[in-house]
Amino acid sequence: MRTRFIRPAAFCAGLLIAFFLSGCSGPEPASLVLLNGTVYTVDSALPEARAIVVTGNTITSVCKTDSWAKRFIGDKTKVIDLEGKFVLPGLIDAHVHFDAAGAFLMDPDLAAVSDEFGLRAEVERVVNLLDDGEWITEGGWGADEEKADKPWRPDRGMIDDLTPNHPCFLNRFDAREWLANTVALRAAGLEKKRMAGLEMGRDGKPTGIVLRPSPAYNALAKAVAPKSATRLMDESRAALKVLREAGITEIHDVSTPEQERRFAELEKGGELTCRVWLRPDLSRGAELMAAGFTMGLHPATKQKSYRLRYGALMGYVDGDMGTHGALFFEPYADRPDESGHWRPHTADDPELRTGNMDKLAALIHTGLQAGFVPNVQAVGDRAVAETLDLFEGLKKERGKDLQGFRIIHAQVIRPQDFKRFKPLGVIAEVNPYHIVDDMRWMEERIGRERCHGADAFQSLLSAGVRLVFGSDWPGTSASPYHVRPQDLIYAAVTRKTLQGTPPEGWFPDQRITVKEALKAYTINAAAAAFEDDVRGSIKVGNLADFTVFDGNLLQLKPDDLLKAEVTLTIVDGEVVFERK
Repeated sequence: MRTRFIRPAAFCAGLLIAFFLSGCSGPEPASLVLLNGTVYTVDSALPEARAIVVTGNTITSVCKTDSWAKRFIGDKTKVIDLEGKFVLPGLIDAHVHFDAAGAFLMDPDLAAVSDEFGLRAEVERVVNLLDDGEWITEGGWGADEEKADKPWRPDRGMIDDLTPNHPCFLNRFDAREWLANTVALRAAGLEKKRMAGLEMGRDGKPTGIVLRPSPAYNALAKAVAPKSATRLMDESRAALKVLREAGITEIHDVSTPEQERRFAELEKGGELTCRVWLRPDLSRGAELMAAGFTMGLHPATKQKSYRLRYGALMGYVDGDMGTHGALFFEPYADRPDESGHWRPHTADDPELRTGNMDKLAALIHTGLQAGFVPNVQAVGDRAVAETLDLFEGLKKERGKDLQGFRIIHAQVIRPQDFKRFKPLGVIAEVNPYHIVDDMRWMEERIGRERCHGADAFQSLLSAGVRLVFGSDWPGTSASPYHVRPQDLIYAAVTRKTLQGTPPEGWFPDQRITVKEALKAYTINAAAAAFEDDVRGSIKVGNLADFTVFDGNLLQLKPDDLLKAEVTLTIVDGEVVFERK
């Protein structure tokens, strides 16, 4: 049972009186006491505090003075002097592609590579992470050279000496060209064989460059061996390390069945250092219902869990802006014959490409029958408008607000559609770092007028919409996205790139405050997962998740937000990261 909220001073005093009357010398010792902090609780009943007392995984006191908290210190109590540091409820990243993030960390990142030195350095880094025999794939070289007059091209001789035990099949950022080392060519039977799509050098031997599509590409793609279970687990561990160092205590993950099993294995071994709210694809609703799953249940035990559990089902209406896939009412400015496309949920699901929302509605109904709310990706203004149309119909059917329903990204919104969110109870799950990335080319794509409704956080807030922040980590092949919360908060507050441009911010009227951004990272994200009664704020009875920064984010100048560092991450009352 949750502990009823009691004002911290009264709570401390009440415990003392009870123990004195029972003949005890003081209150029951806590397992963890945080002292001398600047505590921002995100709780209107007690917005600020100085000390926090934790027993097990639960907050048992929030105190205005250290002296009250010190009464809970016993021989086995872990005591942390915060030295004035800034304490928040544990930060929640509401949009992560966890398995892709793990791969991003352990696959080569060649986006910024434009010479042999950079290629060798990154390939060598990955070789040192992997067991012999593992294939090295991905890469994305040339992402920063899209408009170069003469793009750089690698060849297999640059990496063969580094990779005698690792077949390599690396892609250019647009996946039109690939680089195969000698070991990979040998595995595909192409080391001494000519085949269409395999580039040959002046010496009559393959350079390693493979064109796609082509028979040579098909032969190599078929030869690539899947990653080992050990490697996939190591990728998960690498991603968890980044998250805890970033102060993230929970993620809402765009999950796959394979990753769900890895999460359960990590939890069993005591390695799951953040909470995970799983978001399977909307097409899995019938499968999950047949297996007896619903929202809030653990994927392995089917028990209620706050550490690892199923959340919403994730659906899609359109693609993304970068590929001209976002769906608009009017054509793209730079491609007058295109206005985006519908996105299917599976390869054999062509209906959505033709604009048929009935299939999406049917999938949502199946999910609702199983107890899962839908979180639907809609990027372009038509995608957002048609998703709101669909949700309005669902509200009439259900006869109640659509609690927990989200529109993901909601990246470009028509002026008349902002006011449609609140009456439905629909949440806008937005990605602040998209501002930094997209401002480079968005006006070229859709014109300045439509950009007034792009990443329009202030307009959403003014319309009474609940905002939830997600990083969309790790991003795309052309542009990695940052997972550090301070980078996202900075983007939302300044609407500048991380280099500080433009000086006044991109559409500065859409800037929001740090306090509004922190709500989107804490209590709003907890509410979006139906758990704001136990998480998202620092108050008695809540789960003990905290993120500690070295500076007070509420008092820093906007340009100084990027300099802030996470010094401590606590999940379920346990310290999972401490910066030395």
